[in-house]
Amino acid sequence: MTSDSELTGKILIAMPDMGDPRFAHSVVLICAHAEDGAMGVVLNKPMQDMKFAKLLEMLGIEAETPAPNLPVRIGGPVEPVRGFLIHPQTGAEREGTMDIGSGLAMTTTRDILVELAEGRGPERAMLALGYAGWGPGQLDEEILANGWLTGEMDPDYAFGETDQIWMRALQSLGVDPLSLSGAAGRA
Repeated sequence: MTSDSELTGKILIAMPDMGDPRFAHSVVLICAHAEDGAMGVVLNKPMQDMKFAKLLEMLGIEAETPAPNLPVRIGGPVEPVRGFLIHPQTGAEREGTMDIGSGLAMTTTRDILVELAEGRGPERAMLALGYAGWGPGQLDEEILANGWLTGEMDPDYAFGETDQIWMRALQSLGVDPLSLSGAAGRA
């Protein structure tokens, strides 16, 4: 069992035989991990039909200049219309912002979207719609059942291209995806 908050700021890398198709080949940033459960956002599932400018328009937020071309990702199956903006920590406390480790923060307020539309927001950011959630002990059980590998977060996973994130995350652990087995072993 992992200790409370041990996984906050880390990533989960789905094993190749992940049983849940919503998480196949996913890399998930764990934003909170505690005794009462865990919450994270999938980093490598882009929303095909949603651009940041379109989202601002849907929310009635006018961009004073062309809207930044922020990545919009499917953060997970829970509350798919709720937005989570992942960005570097600023050092300044702001309402609706939570430190999630690895030099990153998560903001959930509309205000930060207005700031981005006005060109005043964080220089690097990624918007996830929805999140992945686990009940008490559930994530620990999934890790022990060989559903996920855990690793260190690289900010490029959040702000870079999505097509190679899963492979890069595995390689950061020194793992060749072809050598992975879904069967858990015990010595």
